[in-house]
Amino acid sequence: MAIVTLPNKSVAVNPLKQSQALGASLAFLGLKGMIPLFHGSQGCTAFAKVVLVRHFREAIPLATTAMTEVTTILGGEDNIEQAILTLVEKSNPEIIGLCSTGLTETRGDDIEKFLKEIRDRHPEISHLPIVFAPTPDFKGALQDGFAAAVESIVKEIPQPGTTRSEQVTILAGSAFTPGDLQEIKEIVTSFGLVPIFVPDIGASLDGHLEDEYTAITASGTTVKQLQEVGCSAFTIALGESMRGAARILEDRFNIPYEVFTELSGLEPVDEFIQALAILSSNPVPEKYCRQRRQLQDAMLDTHFYFGAKRISLALEPDLLWSMVRFLQSMGTQIHAAVTTTRSPLLEQLPIKSVTIGDLEDFEELAVGSDLLIGNSNVTAIAKRLSIPHYRLGIPIYDRLGNGHFTKVGYRGSMEVLFGIGNLFIDAEEARVKNFHENFVSGNG
Repeated sequence: MAIVTLPNKSVAVNPLKQSQALGASLAFLGLKGMIPLFHGSQGCTAFAKVVLVRHFREAIPLATTAMTEVTTILGGEDNIEQAILTLVEKSNPEIIGLCSTGLTETRGDDIEKFLKEIRDRHPEISHLPIVFAPTPDFKGALQDGFAAAVESIVKEIPQPGTTRSEQVTILAGSAFTPGDLQEIKEIVTSFGLVPIFVPDIGASLDGHLEDEYTAITASGTTVKQLQEVGCSAFTIALGESMRGAARILEDRFNIPYEVFTELSGLEPVDEFIQALAILSSNPVPEKYCRQRRQLQDAMLDTHFYFGAKRISLALEPDLLWSMVRFLQSMGTQIHAAVTTTRSPLLEQLPIKSVTIGDLEDFEELAVGSDLLIGNSNVTAIAKRLSIPHYRLGIPIYDRLGNGHFTKVGYRGSMEVLFGIGNLFIDAEEARVKNFHENFVSGNG
């Protein structure tokens, strides 16, 4: 059982966490025909857009209600109404995801009441789904906002219907990349199951080359698919943060669910594959038996470089849990762990302690590590401490291919092993080179 600590300081010196609104917008971007709408100032939306564009290197559709000092004091209903009507006129979205921000949450705007009154005044938008997620950015983090958006989606959109035995709902948390979802989709469909991903950023953020720019998402989970979620025979929740959404579907439609907190490493993938085999009543495809043997061979090839290495991580809770468990299965020691927000998983981590803090705390705790794992903001710390850095999380703005990176399943697990193992090899070669140079020069 890990001890969860919170540093006693009144300000984040070097922030690690991203805002809830950013997380909610990322979840909304996994729906087709969507445009996320931030209820707040233009700066809130611009900041989120910059982070997402730099990370995915894709055009990111985001809109804002453009609150000012005056409208903040008088109330934002008119701004929401005008923003929705403008989006309908100019972009014709199939669905709108509305996120609050710290500005409007502090004022206490009753957004659900606003939306009801707007619909009453404008029956022409009665057909348009508008999903609201409360995401104050003065508390919580990206993972919380992502989960809030998914919970709002499954509360509002799915409709009851006849259960389809082959259909499963996949609730994919913020820890999973577009490449991860593509791999999971391939695994699930190979068992003869028909998955509906909520959301499916694997379809919407993996690269599109349309003839002309579109102000809404070009792909992802459709509104029709969301409505059919109530017909699923089972819900698979990927990440502890998706448990709340799975419970909502169970309460609304009596759909059983199972939570998989990790999909990296031999044992977690085995459990996932076995669950799919039981759920589908189909045997495990031979290609996954082959991939399993390949992962076992990769673990044998790389464990020499992982054994007893001290690793420090700065990640969101779901991703932190997954990586800690995976790395420990390879014989590493977790030197320090820093995360962004509360989670039931934190106390269950098989380490001494975990800190809910910022990158200043991480830099202090990480001294003496053999490897740092975190987003691109950890790079400066890695240089100051002269420790290798493995990039993971959001944002990663100094490397290509973030949308296609895969860390789940047997193949994704091998990709992580080789990526980290090669860093350890480079570090060892650098140490040998420095020793040799010092010895030759007489400084050793």
